[in-house]
Amino acid sequence: MNALPEGYRLSFDPADADPAAAHAYLTRSYWAPGIPVETVARALDNSLCCTVHDGGGQVGLARVISDFATFAYLSDVYVLEQHQEQGLAKAMLAALHVHPRLQGLRRWMLFTRDAHSLYAGFGWKALAHPERAMLLDFPEVYS
Repeated sequence: MNALPEGYRLSFDPADADPAAAHAYLTRSYWAPGIPVETVARALDNSLCCTVHDGGGQVGLARVISDFATFAYLSDVYVLEQHQEQGLAKAMLAALHVHPRLQGLRRWMLFTRDAHSLYAGFGWKALAHPERAMLLDFPEVYS
């Protein structure tokens, strides 16, 4: 697993997942602009969350939505700008990939606009058969 720099702590404890901190980032992200804090809180409550903290609070998040048997969807991966380039996202991904509840899954999926090289470093690939994938999308749901 990727080691965290000194001063950071990684957690899977649901009590450590801070909806207000996640909301502050996600509402300005390209994938969830305007998302209500209540929606973020519900999403965190119903996901396996990996968070990174420093002395000031939550600085990173990666959450997985899964049946813990066959499929996992990786979502809302972020590290606050002032904490980037320190391997925090890599540490969260490495921890998720070895998490006991996520072993033996047939398939993982994610969407990203700009972090392909990060995920490729963990073996992720573009869809081999994109013509098989379908999407029901509501991009304006938070507007």
